[in-house]
Amino acid sequence: MSVIIGMDPHKRSATIEVVDERARVLAVGRYGTDKTGYAQMLAASRKYTDRVWAVEGCNGIGKHIAHRLVHDGETVMDVPAKLSAQVRVFATGNGRKTDPVDAHSVAMVALRSPNLVQVQLDPDLQVMGMLVDRRDELGRARTQTVNRLHRLLLDLFPGGAKQFLSARQARALIATIKPRDIVGKTRRRLAVELIGELESIDKKIKTAEKDLKKLVIARGCTLMDLHGIGPSGAARLLADVGDIRRFADRNRFASCNGTAPL
Repeated sequence: MSVIIGMDPHKRSATIEVVDERARVLAVGRYGTDKTGYAQMLAASRKYTDRVWAVEGCNGIGKHIAHRLVHDGETVMDVPAKLSAQVRVFATGNGRKTDPVDAHSVAMVALRSPNLVQVQLDPDLQVMGMLVDRRDELGRARTQTVNRLHRLLLDLFPGGAKQFLSARQARALIATIKPRDIVGKTRRRLAVELIGELESIDKKIKTAEKDLKKLVIARGCTLMDLHGIGPSGAARLLADVGDIRRFADRNRFASCNGTAPL
């Protein structure tokens, strides 16, 4: 018997509902997403030989568990949150949003929507996504470090340092001052430590950019040929878009990325 297993995923738990082709509810359950809970969920589902998983938000909150299911050989369909929300609004009852209600809405969407996209794992895009996230984190860390350094330099030098400050420029600047009081010495020591952190971050950013450039080029992507798009920007676009087949046509894609005319 063919069944749909609708899932409302969360970080630490997942609520599922199993429905048949006539929308009859066969089973309902709530499982943890840890190793034990996930194994129990799989064991409960495998008594249905012809099964398809429908997971809400496979590019968002449902990504972690959807990828685990695909890795274990399961067929997983991505259910957009907007579709399941529409089903929930028009369902009978008081319209309250609960995990079982959400799981039922996801299952109904999968049962009635033949054009849902099947989740497929692309190792290159997964690696690209992890590296570009790391690149973004390094960029934020660099900004915070530079801001702290500017605050210290403002107390060490009248007027402070220039706005766009590199680690080399900061080190050359700090070498020109030798405070004699304990406050000034401490402030200078902290500034030197921050310069060292800035140099380390810059080195990691350079390595991340190099790795991302290799991945983008190896994929045959020409996004970097566009003015203003570097390795991290191209990798971010590729990783966020993922499987382009999840968009019905170019107009849907334009609507999603904000380039469609108003």
